[in-house]
Amino acid sequence: MKKFEEPDSREPDKIEEPDLSGTYSYADYMKWTWDEMVELIHGKIYKMSAPGSRHQIVVGNLHGLVWNFLRGKKCKVFIAPFDVRLPSSSIKKADVEIATVVQPDLCVVCDLEKIDKRGCLGAPDWVVEVLSQFTSRKDLNEKFSVYEECGVKEYWLIHPQEQTVLIYTANSDGKYQGILKPFTLEDKLSPTTLPGLVIDLSEVFPQEEY
Repeated sequence: MKKFEEPDSREPDKIEEPDLSGTYSYADYMKWTWDEMVELIHGKIYKMSAPGSRHQIVVGNLHGLVWNFLRGKKCKVFIAPFDVRLPSSSIKKADVEIATVVQPDLCVVCDLEKIDKRGCLGAPDWVVEVLSQFTSRKDLNEKFSVYEECGVKEYWLIHPQEQTVLIYTANSDGKYQGILKPFTLEDKLSPTTLPGLVIDLSEVFPQEEY
């Protein structure tokens, strides 16, 4: 008869809740077991808040338009939660050396060699962040800088309440150039990274009040 043994509930390699003041790598990130969703930017932890209804409708509407356009094409579109690991250079590094892992609201990847079972390793071609009360500063500052630094070709910032879009594209030096005037509900936009795609913002922003 097989002897009954109590299961060993110890998980010595797991970290239940890391110190927010510490500096970590993607290897550390993979060990965390806490329930909150977080991002890691240059080794620092940023907690993520649950998105609101308007935020999710905007993300869903935009994803539907992009997904429909990309059917049968090489590029793939992903929505959060989806880990994007960003090495500090174009050279792929070990997990312990990667200090930035983010979850863009929406991203498009055309180099499918960057896609693996854990998400994306390297810069997506196009990243979209939908601003919220608790993440707007991070999206406008830390994420803006890290996306530019790591080679994201095009970065859109969408304000769901004001119904505006800011667009930044990388120039030949890899620096973001933007149009000062935000795009609004009446505009139709075409991302430079996906020629032929036309996005009518009236189909992105919900008209209901949430």
